[in-house]
Amino acid sequence: MLRRYRFVYPVLILLGIASLLVIRVHTPQAQSEQTSLVTAIEVVAKHAIPAVVHIEVTERQEIANPLLPFENEPFFKYFFGNPKMPKKYQREVQGLGSGVIIDDSGHILTNYHVVGGAAKIDVMLADGRQFTGKSIKTVGTDPKTDLAVIQIVDKGPFPYLAMGDSDKMAVGQWVVAIGQPRGLSETVTQGIISAMHRRGISDPSSYEDYLQTDAAINPGNSGGPLVNLRGEVIGINAAIMSESGGFEGLGFAIPSNIAAHISQELIKNGKVIRGWLGVSLQTITPELAKSFGLSSTKGALVANVIKGSPADHAGIKQGDAIIAYQDKPFDDPSSLRNSVSLAAVGSEIKLTIMRKGAKQDITVKVGNIEEQEKAVSASLKKEFGIAVIPMTPKEANAYGQGTQSGVVVTQADANGVFGKAGFEKGDLILEVENQPVDDAASLFAILSSLKPKQSVNITAVDHKTGQSGNVPITLP
Repeated sequence: MLRRYRFVYPVLILLGIASLLVIRVHTPQAQSEQTSLVTAIEVVAKHAIPAVVHIEVTERQEIANPLLPFENEPFFKYFFGNPKMPKKYQREVQGLGSGVIIDDSGHILTNYHVVGGAAKIDVMLADGRQFTGKSIKTVGTDPKTDLAVIQIVDKGPFPYLAMGDSDKMAVGQWVVAIGQPRGLSETVTQGIISAMHRRGISDPSSYEDYLQTDAAINPGNSGGPLVNLRGEVIGINAAIMSESGGFEGLGFAIPSNIAAHISQELIKNGKVIRGWLGVSLQTITPELAKSFGLSSTKGALVANVIKGSPADHAGIKQGDAIIAYQDKPFDDPSSLRNSVSLAAVGSEIKLTIMRKGAKQDITVKVGNIEEQEKAVSASLKKEFGIAVIPMTPKEANAYGQGTQSGVVVTQADANGVFGKAGFEKGDLILEVENQPVDDAASLFAILSSLKPKQSVNITAVDHKTGQSGNVPITLP
């Protein structure tokens, strides 16, 4: 019997030794502690919880009267007479979320979908302090990255967390999520980084570049931090992928490098000024790679160049395949767009392209969003006979769209493709061929990537009735 188990004891001893291995947890409060894996998360939680806030919001929504289309129906009049019905009515909606204080001045980083359009914001700290009304100021919001900054304007200082470098994270590294899931304050969950650079999770037209994690994230965690074992914020929890509505092991956080850049822009300018090239891009499929003589599907194909844009001035042409940004290869159009958006306006970037089988480098001076809006709006009106502006949270609520992206039609030429289809000033455009639209640039980019004379489905909302549906148009 002894001989049967003689190799078991060394294995047990090795396992015992492994369980006693220690890691060094670096936090401002524990720079030199030798902490075992058993207590590592405890140390991080004690350090991080004071800087994580509970957010309660109240939204006043203006909703279109669902009975309005039946106002003149004989059947309706027979039973209800001829009452004067309001076109819209108001309601209040309560919401919960989380946030993280990022400096001692009380700036709080959270999600746009938590505080965007809120009429009232209440903030509660872990130490029991509560701030509401004039004590909370909205510094700025950025729907395209689903980020927002609010501020406690009362006298500080306040506990805060430092931002880490999300680019240094790797699949398999331990992370901790902190927030208020289902209103349960100061909840700590742990997991690992499951994947990097996840895109197209919630809105293909937004600037998504998520960290994926299996640390439990549920409604109420939105806006809270994803923290590494150094106690640094490496992500802002933003979304889950779930069929049940609860956590199923697929959580997504906005990387800290994006969040840090956006928060700095919002604090400094109240808005985000993004870099812009002036090109419409499409994915390089295996068929396109073969036809253009490319060895890989990585990169982006230039589908259209806006006249007068930075790309046009630099000599980029339709049909060019961009394969590297600043000498670094990238995967797809979203990767390039995200990188350019973070580039400083006025700076010069190097793009490596393939044109007719030859590789060359082109230097482009990065433009800004104001140039984009002017150029895109002019091109959109000239080619498609329509002008649009982004839909505001107030307009979204008025038509029952929540935080969904969309644009409002400000002009539709009678002889243009949209005017002929019946679009009028005030109508909403939500999607084109199931692709979300959130501004003139995204609308122009989608339309430009489609084939001439193609029949296209537009998901729209009639501004008169508030009814939504699909409207077919034929491109010029």
